[in-house]
Amino acid sequence: MAKDGSYRDRSVLIHGKFKSEKWSFADHITPPITTAVSFRLRSAERGAQGFQQFANPEYDRDTTTPVYIYDRLDEPCQGLLEETLAFAEKGECAVSFATGMAAVSAAIGIFLRTGDHIVYHPAIYGCTHSHIQNWLTRFGITNTGVNLNDLSALEKAITDDTRVIYFETPCNPTMELIDMEALVGLVKKINKKRPAERKLMTVVDNTFASPYGQRPITHGIDLVLHSLTKHIGGFGCTMGGVVVTRKEFESDLLVYRKDFGGSLSPDAAWHILTYGVPTLSLRLERQQTSAQRVAEFLDLHGKVSKVHYPGLDTFAQKDLAHKQMRDIDGDFAPGAMIYFEIAGNPEQSYQRAMKVIDHIAANSLSITLAVSLGQIRTLVEHPASMTHSALPPEAQLEAGIAPGGIRLSLGLEDVRDILRDLEQALNTI
Repeated sequence: MAKDGSYRDRSVLIHGKFKSEKWSFADHITPPITTAVSFRLRSAERGAQGFQQFANPEYDRDTTTPVYIYDRLDEPCQGLLEETLAFAEKGECAVSFATGMAAVSAAIGIFLRTGDHIVYHPAIYGCTHSHIQNWLTRFGITNTGVNLNDLSALEKAITDDTRVIYFETPCNPTMELIDMEALVGLVKKINKKRPAERKLMTVVDNTFASPYGQRPITHGIDLVLHSLTKHIGGFGCTMGGVVVTRKEFESDLLVYRKDFGGSLSPDAAWHILTYGVPTLSLRLERQQTSAQRVAEFLDLHGKVSKVHYPGLDTFAQKDLAHKQMRDIDGDFAPGAMIYFEIAGNPEQSYQRAMKVIDHIAANSLSITLAVSLGQIRTLVEHPASMTHSALPPEAQLEAGIAPGGIRLSLGLEDVRDILRDLEQALNTI
């Protein structure tokens, strides 16, 4: 190796010193951001070692010093974030992705092949519904939407070809809950008769509740995913996704991420790790306190026909909510999401909801008309015409998405301002 002095300054200024021991995550309170796409391998043997390590179940990612090769495979900021999220969800491992939808695709995709079948709960995010209906079907993967709380109907829907049961809880946008322990009980009964390679897998999107509000793995769910863009990221500045599960699925998830190109950028991972995760509990505590007050206000308002919020005594699944929506201290955690329906027949409620939304967009400071959720800003949207417009009308009806339904994600603004802006908007109808 040539010494630095044998190179021109312009070359050294591009590359820096050939090696430095000054950079170590161990000595940083806040980890530095890695921005290199490729990593110096030092020798052919080290390069070979890195490729041998990657996605190899014989190497424990938690205890093996990594040999980084290329950002799309793995890098330090992703790794640190994944360790933290696995801990938060009480899973054995986590694999991060560029977006929540990349995580959805991977959690489903590592199990399904041509001829397989997926069962899903009708009330799911519009893009997830599109992925199942418009894309998986192109590869010969069939699907059935069925109410997962109706165990008899679910058991009838499951065939020998069924490999994945997919759902959200709370559901987007209806706030319907799925009884996870009841579902897992049925799946265990069916799996007793199946070979290991054909066992049913349960996959849940836990974005609405976040790991602050519930941890589905502790209820027996196989894979849990999140859009990191939402509550975990928290600030509406960074996209990302994650799948948390058992070690046995880690290698397939890593290879899927590598081959489909869904890697989370180091910058995004760093921001979520540095700002999002550390403030999650603090934000959610404040947001769900505000959500409770807003839900109680809406529940008493004459122009609102129905309010769906787990913290209300009128919530249809109140007992189930208290059972499985528990925060990291074991206290009830109804969350920061509300779905409410404007009164009137379908056409009237649709038009009135649009009028409420438009008034907020034009006049409100504390509430912003925008899709997404889980930010420090309170966001409102109309699922039937926006986030869930990919669902045809009959599918919206089956999912419980009302024409006049409005989704509200509570932020950190003063709740008195939020209530005032809502009241003024509702007074226009």
